[in-house]
Amino acid sequence: MPAEPPAVGAAAAHVRATLDGVFATVARVRDATARCLADVHATGRAPVRADLAALRPLLLARLGPLVCGLGFIAAPQLLADAAWYMEWWLAGPGGRPSQLLRDLNPESSALYDYTRWEWFTGPESGAERTVCGPYVDYLCSDEYVLTLSAPVHVAGTFAGVAAADVYARTFENEVVPALREIPAPAFVVNAPGRVMASNTASWPPGAVYRENPAYSARPCGDLSLSLVTAG
Repeated sequence: MPAEPPAVGAAAAHVRATLDGVFATVARVRDATARCLADVHATGRAPVRADLAALRPLLLARLGPLVCGLGFIAAPQLLADAAWYMEWWLAGPGGRPSQLLRDLNPESSALYDYTRWEWFTGPESGAERTVCGPYVDYLCSDEYVLTLSAPVHVAGTFAGVAAADVYARTFENEVVPALREIPAPAFVVNAPGRVMASNTASWPPGAVYRENPAYSARPCGDLSLSLVTAG
């Protein structure tokens, strides 16, 4: 078996480092949210939406250039004044942030049920780090995004999810130069096999890869992603 080109390991490490940086931001939001909720519970009352406004300086400071959306998504019934709630901020045009405001009334036919998405169900079921996508984010941007998320726990109880969005095109721009150093077709896939970034038109982003003896897959660290190369 021929030796693996050094560029393969370097590219896998670069993919991991890129997303590790985003997960570091998610971890800061997770920890700040847990502290905020714990402080409220220590006063003997249930948290309300206004309590989560304390997160905004952190969220606004951490938006861009890689992170296009950031925030906390509450578990249903966590807050006393809202059955469902998202403290979510977007990097708007010209870098001006804006808060995402959507119909989260559980009695409404237009309810955005975020509890069914992988970025929520993964952390809820115990995953410490979840990478979801690429998928079209009809809620926020109508663009292809990746969502990276982690669970928030307070006193051992699941309270919701800290998460960050990354435009798929931004992720591609970040990792494709490293993929181009590999002297063979190469692409990054998520756990279901969806191509996230590629150095070849034969495997464009969004294509679905299934195990093939002509290709080999290398994990990108402990992420649920793999670098697939021909040969």
